[in-house]
Amino acid sequence: MKYENHQSGNGGVITLNNDEEEIGRLTYTIFPEENKLIISFVLVHPKFEGRGMGKYLVEEGIKFARKNNWKVYPHCSYARSVMQRMTDIDDILLQR
Repeated sequence: MKYENHQSGNGGVITLNNDEEEIGRLTYTIFPEENKLIISFVLVHPKFEGRGMGKYLVEEGIKFARKNNWKVYPHCSYARSVMQRMTDIDDILLQR
């Protein structure tokens, strides 16, 4: 599996791909003046659902935010659910 981060301006998409096709994607918006990354949407294509791929995308988004010293606000309900179960992200998780 391979991640690709396609950033354009203050937004972007992290895709997860295998050798043949896209498995899923995470879309985000960055607010650099607030040191914040908002996870807008997580999508896993139906044939790859139920294998933890969405969680992998959220984890990759968290790595990207940490690398840039940003906090993460999970606007997407799926990302919020995943992040609430994680124990090692209290330093970057933004609640409402």
